[in-house]
Amino acid sequence: QETLFPYIKDNVKEYLRAHWEEEECQRDVGLLRKQAQEDSSLDGAVPIPLESGSGEEELERVIQAVVDNVHWQMSMDRKTTALKQLQGHMWRAAYATGLVKGEIFEDVVPAIRKWREAGMKVYIYSSGSIEAQKLLFGYSTEGDILELFDGHFDTKIGPKVESESYRRIAASIGCATNNILFLTDIPREANAAEEADTHVAVVIRPGNAGLTDDEKSYYSLISSFTELFLPSST
Repeated sequence: QETLFPYIKDNVKEYLRAHWEEEECQRDVGLLRKQAQEDSSLDGAVPIPLESGSGEEELERVIQAVVDNVHWQMSMDRKTTALKQLQGHMWRAAYATGLVKGEIFEDVVPAIRKWREAGMKVYIYSSGSIEAQKLLFGYSTEGDILELFDGHFDTKIGPKVESESYRRIAASIGCATNNILFLTDIPREANAAEEADTHVAVVIRPGNAGLTDDEKSYYSLISSFTELFLPSST
């Protein structure tokens, strides 16, 4: 929240200008334009006009519309595939040049290594795209730690606040939902996972949103992965 998303807001126009002619950028803009059409009835939605190829001034107008659309989606905390895809490509460039690194809490890597040694599998499920996840863990403060994960899921499998998503993940990895522990800091996600008969622990970390007293008393809470004692896999 404090690094990656401000980076997008501050750099999206410059990124679009630099990469506009590239096929990948055009695909990203096409997805955003399609999303903008679907969003047209929403309050404050920003349309993205088609280019007619009539010069610099028009190109600048289209780019500005894309920038305004991205800013609007981010202000609404939208998690559309179109937005996530552009963000992922921007972050890839920033990670590759060392402008940003994924910050990993110091208890995470030793805990995951221990789980894996005990025969457990570890997957990431995030509203950030799979590509964005791989960048965060590939260019982290602990180095490239992608080898620690058995797979990645994003909102293409379904929203994190819908229980069906967790059933799909379980089916995808060939595991019963009640053999999965889901870690999150967001109660709505915890509820959805529980509805699918998945075990849940809510993680309290610096910068996370606070919990209500009811949520604190209801959920299993941890502030470090060292607090989890998991049975060995058979």
